Amino acid sequence: MHPLNQVFTMYSFSNTAFTTFSQAQAAIRVERLVQSIERIDKPAFEIIPAQSGYDRAQRTGISKYVDAIQQMVDVFDDRHPYVYSEHLQAFWEACQDIGLERSPAGVTCLNEHKTAYLDFHHSMNVLVARIRQLISSKRYKRKVDDRRYQTSRKQATLSEYVSQVLDRYSRTVVVRVDLHYRAIARPRLRIEHVFNDLDKLIRARERNPIFEHETGYICSVEHGEDKGFHIHAAFFFNGAEVRSDFAKARKVGELWEQITRDQGYFFSCNDDKDRYGDELGIGVIRRADSEACRKSIKAVSYLTKDNQYLRMKPAGARTYRTGRIR
Repeated sequence: MHPLNQVFTMYSFSNTAFTTFSQAQAAIRVERLVQSIERIDKPAFEIIPAQSGYDRAQRTGISKYVDAIQQMVDVFDDRHPYVYSEHLQAFWEACQDIGLERSPAGVTCLNEHKTAYLDFHHSMNVLVARIRQLISSKRYKRKVDDRRYQTSRKQATLSEYVSQVLDRYSRTVVVRVDLHYRAIARPRLRIEHVFNDLDKLIRARERNPIFEHETGYICSVEHGEDKGFHIHAAFFFNGAEVRSDFAKARKVGELWEQITRDQGYFFSCNDDKDRYGDELGIGVIRRADSEACRKSIKAVSYLTKDNQYLRMKPAGARTYRTGRIR
């Protein structure tokens, strides 16, 4: 285990901030730090020499993102192998490169001569400088391009999948649900818990009568700034056998609540179809109505929003799943 993982806990506090972040929130805070370094060509703190001999640290536009540095480091846990986004990977590599450690005064690292420890403000400046070096590399920029390419590929694959599902029967009932976790559950929620719950939902399709006459499904694990980890899902049913899209959506949502032991809740898009206006693409979709099919593909494309991609995931986990075309 890396030394950093031995000294930080998810509920530790920095020397200036006393807000406890969930894993999802801390990961996004890491991303915000790296993004601010991309935008702002300054250190974390401007060090102003003083005649008294005690230098004064002046905050910059980057400073607020390092206030909770201890919790941000806690995102990286060697006990659980994760795959990280380019932002998180750059942050973690920089922490390791400079040898970031904990001290009674907060986090710290050695000076360039390895002869003494720096104070918090100077340590954060060293960290920011190292991150700035890493994100200017071709390797980092290639990762950004790769993620965007994968998003566009995912959208194209999804569109083709939905087209095939809608083409199977003359009528298809399209159900859209968002599966969230209650605010009280989020502080302790880890990304592996979400994937475990998703696995249970996918397995339930094989035996639960809710999914009788299902013709396809799409599930995507997402990472939002406000609601943390959640799942966007779409289920398709044979329209000759299933009549009520409202009932199906609610039953799927209630199953999610059971799987999460009431730690989760759901939002049924089928209960709020008015928000789609002229672009309504859920409910009963007729194969012969090409315009309705186009709208359905567009409605389901919400499942691949680039701004809610996963910043971290368990190694080997699939963030995006679809059923098989029979």
